[in-house]
Order: sequence, then C-alpha cells, then structure tokens
Amino acid sequence: MRRCRDMGARVSQRGFTMIEVLVALAIIAIALAASLRAVGSLASGEADLHQRLLAGWSADNTLAQLHLTHGWPNVGSTSFDCSQGNLQLICTEQVTATPNPVFRRVEVVVTMPGRSGNLAQMVTVVANENNRSL
Repeated sequence: MRRCRDMGARVSQRGFTMIEVLVALAIIAIALAASLRAVGSLASGEADLHQRLLAGWSADNTLAQLHLTHGWPNVGSTSFDCSQGNLQLICTEQVTATPNPVFRRVEVVVTMPGRSGNLAQMVTVVANENNRSL
C-alpha cells in the first residue's frame, strides 16, 4: 500500500506549473517581438539600399556618357532628371577647373526629391582631347 501512495505522489508531480508556462510564453513572446523588429529593419534597409544602387547607376551613366562623347565640359553646375525605373532622381553635375588646364574635375551628385542628403556621389577627371600635344 505504501508503495502505491509513493507512486501516486510522483505521478502528480509531473508536468509544469502555471507560472512556469506563463514565464515560458513571456520569453517566447519577447523573442518573437525582437525578431519581427529585426525583419522590419531589414526590409527598410533593403529599400534604402535599392535606392542607393539605382542612384549609383545614374551617376555612373552620367560620367560614362561624358567620357564617351569626348566633350570638353564647361565650368559650372547643371541639374537634370536622371530617373531610374520608377524612382525619380535628380543629378547635379558640377564641373570645376584643375591646376592643370588640360583637365577638368567633374562631380555628379544624385538626390531624390523630398529626401535630404545625397544618394550617390561620383567624381572623375576629364582630359581635353583637342588640346593634347603628343
């Protein structure tokens, strides 16, 4: 008889108490909330990275076009639309003289209307193809 009572006492001690279950649920809820926040941060970071990628392509296209035309850019600043896909972008090309009169420094800055700061910025040096003495 005594053996049956000991066995019954052990069986009733198996399982988790209500407080243990609530603590486990609280820990799981906190972990899920943290993972949702991380996923949201990744999504917004991906959108920003996509915009910067397209802006970089716009700046690179502008400088490549300048090199392909073999033109001698005038000193000054010009702004023009350089949208990529459905992303509206504004390119500003600033040409400055260099200490060597055969070269000009060209800087392209890409911005997005309604957003502060630059999305991309590239610089190159262009040689005057007509003024070469070889």
